[in-house]
Amino acid sequence: MKEIVLIKVGEIILKGLNRKSFESKLIKNIKSALDGGDECKVISAQSTIYVEPVYDDADIEDICDRISKVFGIVAFHRAAVAEKTMESISKVAVEYLADYLDTVKTFKVEAKRSDKKFPLKSPEISREMGGIILKHFNHLTVDVHNPDVQVTVEIRDFGAYIHAGVVKGAGGVPVGTSGNGTILISGGIDSPVAAWMMAKRGLRLNAVHFASPPYTSQRAEDKVVRLLKKVSAYAGEITMYTVPFTEIQERIKNNCPEELFTIIMRRLMMQMSERIAKDTKSSCLITGESLGQVASQTMQAIVTTDEATDMVVFRPLIGMDKEEIIQISRKIDTFETSIEPYEDCCTVFTPKHPRTKPVLKRVKDAQEKANFDELIETSLNSLKVTHINP
Repeated sequence: MKEIVLIKVGEIILKGLNRKSFESKLIKNIKSALDGGDECKVISAQSTIYVEPVYDDADIEDICDRISKVFGIVAFHRAAVAEKTMESISKVAVEYLADYLDTVKTFKVEAKRSDKKFPLKSPEISREMGGIILKHFNHLTVDVHNPDVQVTVEIRDFGAYIHAGVVKGAGGVPVGTSGNGTILISGGIDSPVAAWMMAKRGLRLNAVHFASPPYTSQRAEDKVVRLLKKVSAYAGEITMYTVPFTEIQERIKNNCPEELFTIIMRRLMMQMSERIAKDTKSSCLITGESLGQVASQTMQAIVTTDEATDMVVFRPLIGMDKEEIIQISRKIDTFETSIEPYEDCCTVFTPKHPRTKPVLKRVKDAQEKANFDELIETSLNSLKVTHINP
């Protein structure tokens, strides 16, 4: 029996003259998620995207799993294909839905006839199909208001499709339709979630990670790669730039007031990330900051950090509680990796009593006095580049 996937798009429907470009990007992303699309035909028609396996032995479960991670899809159905006759539709429906209907008690039939050449109208299709299901599954009863399952018959230009139940998609808009962004990623819980959230709004991602060996280990960097690989299942390919940060952190420790260690470190991270972002055609920086979560994320600290860069900084987690962030990290399967106990550079030389209300002039004076310019150039000329694919 031939089986395909019918995809319902989300916000794209509301787009105006640029709707075609959004659809084209979504189809490209679907093909990419399906390893280039060589094993599936992907076409768009009648406000639906059809994914049709080329080979009879295609793993439809795997196809659906990959599609569920593509942003821009609000929902999708696994559907059986039938000829556009009631005889064929009835035969396929009874066979295709048998296992599913055996597990429920009530049902209803919804028919959608977009091909107006089909001889029966939608109510007539629903009525006839309902009678056939009752004949073959005598334990079932009809409940049009609150059924256990809705059986849908769609009569379209390309054929007839039968499905029951709907799978929720990832939502959002297609990755790449909103430009490029650069995520500062440490390896904790927050930044992978922030990356995922901005990819959901259409940003294609680069990542910047700061490494401080021997204070941080190679395992800490490998952990970040594994986190980004999980995010890339939704966001597509991510290029990670690893910045050597040891000498800069040591200069902070040796030349700056202890209470300002963290805020000066974050300002330098923003300045260096901005340089990388501009070189890689990114239009924004992204961080996993949440207002008031730690000392460096108070209002005053964020204002002081922002002053270090001219680039817009997106903070998608800014108003979220930690538990809300953790829920998303579990959903996208990054939580268990994030809590692995490897030190990252944000925990190196942590002050005992960090300044929660830093004064901008004092911070800038301390940063200028320590003179990081030469070290910044050396680090940016020694970047390690890692390409991460789903």
